[in-house]
Order: sequence, then structure tokens, then C-alpha cells
Amino acid sequence: SGQHRVPRATAQLLAPLGDPEKVICVGLNYRDHCQEQNVKVPGEPVIFSKFPSAITGPFDDIVHPQDTSELDWEVELAAVIGKRGRHIQEAVALEHVLGFTVANDVSARDWQKRNGRQWLLSKTFDTFCPLGPAIVTKEAVADVHNLWIRSSVNGQRMQDSNTRNLVFGVPALIAWVSRFVTLVPGDILLTGTPAGVGLFRKPPVFLKPGDEVQCEIEELGTICNRVV
Repeated sequence: SGQHRVPRATAQLLAPLGDPEKVICVGLNYRDHCQEQNVKVPGEPVIFSKFPSAITGPFDDIVHPQDTSELDWEVELAAVIGKRGRHIQEAVALEHVLGFTVANDVSARDWQKRNGRQWLLSKTFDTFCPLGPAIVTKEAVADVHNLWIRSSVNGQRMQDSNTRNLVFGVPALIAWVSRFVTLVPGDILLTGTPAGVGLFRKPPVFLKPGDEVQCEIEELGTICNRVV
């Protein structure tokens, strides 16, 4: 009706999901991202995770931990599970999706090389998963595998790709992950990032306090976070 609106400037927009059971992530899932680091395209999805405590709002601050000097950005398409399932067939996988949103898989690159080279700690500091600005239902997205996906730092374009460059699309990822774990409503699946991250620039570029990171995906919207 338009009768129950509040001015955007007077409201803090929270993450559309604040406490999911699982935040599942996929590495090396864009061909151009594999090329920029000179690694082979994987033959099966590379899965890791973040803790839900890493989630923060679409316009909230990213806290730069004292424990890292290599803070990086990764714009990602995130799928939100809407229907419980295990051993989901790829042909019906999208029936288990509620919708999609924008994520930034913030990463402490130096910690990816520490702690036995497990990625969890590097990916799951508090505020390392900005999410939003909303969940766009799958019915409202014309083709989730043909969307522009971009990121900028301080207004400079860093990543500029398309979800058609995904190695494994959303149905394939859901089918793969559900071989191992039961997916439940509210679970979030981050599907990987394209080329243009800071680590593989020449020379590398890392985030510092005061930087502003913007992540946007066609039809899904934009999130923008300041590093503090």
C-alpha cells in the first residue's frame, strides 16, 4: 500500500538471515578466478564453511582484525535454501532454493596459509560475511546463471564477471553438498568468487581501515561496507 514505510536513512538494514544453521562456501568455482592464480579448474566442488557469527548487515562495518595484514574481498552469489533435503538430485535442486542474495566472502589471506592450510579461520572472523540487501526469490530472477557480478574498492572496479562463468552451477552444488549433509531452510550457500581479488593483483592489494567495499549482482542489488 505504501502506507507503512520508513525513510531509509532512519533505519539500519540487517542481514536478511542472521543465524542460519550452516554457511557453506565454495572455492575455485569461477574459471577466471582459477586462471588468475594459475591453478586447474577443479573436477569436483571445493567446499569449506564460515560460522554464522561471521554474518553482518549489507551496510555494516567490516572489522579489520589485528591478527591479519592481508584482508581481501570476494563478491559472491549466495543461494538460500528453502526446503529441507538430502541426496537431492540436480534436476530438482532449484526446488530447494528460496532465493538469492549478495555476499562478500571477506578473507584473511595470511591465515589461509596457516593453521594447517585449513581455510576456516581465515574466512570466519566476526563481520567476514556481509550479506544482503534482501533475499530475491528465485521466481524473480530471470536466469541466475547469467548475472553480472562486480566488486569495487573505494570506487575502483576490482571484479567484473558473470555467473555464467561458474564452474559448478547452483543445482550441481546443491546436489553435491547434499550428498554429505542435510540442507535445511535458512542454510546459505556461497557459490564462489570471480577473478579480481586483491591477493592475485600485481602487486597484491589488501584492504585497510577506511576502505569502502561495494559488491553488486545484477537483479539482486548492492551491499557496501566500510573497513574499520
